[in-house]
Amino acid sequence: MRILSKASGIATAVALTFCAAGCARLLPWRGQVAAPEINLAFTMERNLIELQTVQIDGRPGRFLLGSAAPTTVLDPTYAAAGTHTVHISEKETMRINPVSLDLGGIADGIIGADVWTNRAISIDYRSGLVTYQTAGFEASLMQIYRFEAEPRILVNVNGEDVPAVVDTTSPDTLVLPSTNNGRGTARIVIAGIDFGTTDVRYANVARARVGNRLLSRFLVTIDYGKKVVGLWRDPRISITPQT
Repeated sequence: MRILSKASGIATAVALTFCAAGCARLLPWRGQVAAPEINLAFTMERNLIELQTVQIDGRPGRFLLGSAAPTTVLDPTYAAAGTHTVHISEKETMRINPVSLDLGGIADGIIGADVWTNRAISIDYRSGLVTYQTAGFEASLMQIYRFEAEPRILVNVNGEDVPAVVDTTSPDTLVLPSTNNGRGTARIVIAGIDFGTTDVRYANVARARVGNRLLSRFLVTIDYGKKVVGLWRDPRISITPQT
């Protein structure tokens, strides 16, 4: 797990709407029986997902959603190591044993997959909601990707399919492994959506990582129990990644 571009000052993605509120009728699970779920509001801060209602041990804080983090991370200035309780709603709490890591002032913590256990979450960038789906999800209209460890999808880069970690702690478009750090361009296709020539980053990472500037063009569902990622192209948001 890596938090990228701390000093780059990448601005929050600006969602440009294509359609009015009637587009809600197009959501991929429309018409299905409602499953038990909890909606968590978030804001995009520095193009990172900052959860607004989550508390730890009853204390508020600046908590980022870490889709690729297997374990929750807490900055030692916020809480000491040991067992803690995460409150995602008034009635829903989880006991966790987070990792202690200096987050450099970016956040008080990163909420990892241990909070969701073997359940699913959906990220609706347009509405600013993370939905915790306690009964899993059914989304036949989504492009489905299966994974073993970290949540991954296939990203077509210049005609080649590249497995890429779904990393909501990255404010970037796509980070590609390279021995040299820097920026460049590549033609990017995700879930059949051609983003054309796109600004990408090259860095010393073990695996490619797709970040919020591209993920925010989709409604993203991650089922940690079934180990699948679902992507649905959100027509309410411009296809062009914002800088």
